[in-house]
Amino acid sequence: MRGTKADPVEGEHRLYAFLTCEANEVVRPIHPQAMPVILTTQDEINTWMTAPAEMALELQRPMPDHALTIVARGECKDEAGEIAA
Repeated sequence: MRGTKADPVEGEHRLYAFLTCEANEVVRPIHPQAMPVILTTQDEINTWMTAPAEMALELQRPMPDHALTIVARGECKDEAGEIAA
């Protein structure tokens, strides 16, 4: 159930989450505190999905700076026309 105990919202809710880590040098100018953890190989995906938590959480690290490229900058609008960062 979504909402609060005092004001619950019933019905189907589609939820997601993602794991973050310290920002690398490429992401830091855009978001200085964090970046998403990015799994790049099938082995990393398998570890994340099947390994004990202690081992899987070793994947919680920033991508190497050379592995990311900024392809766009500036404001963008979502489908509702709201400005997203």
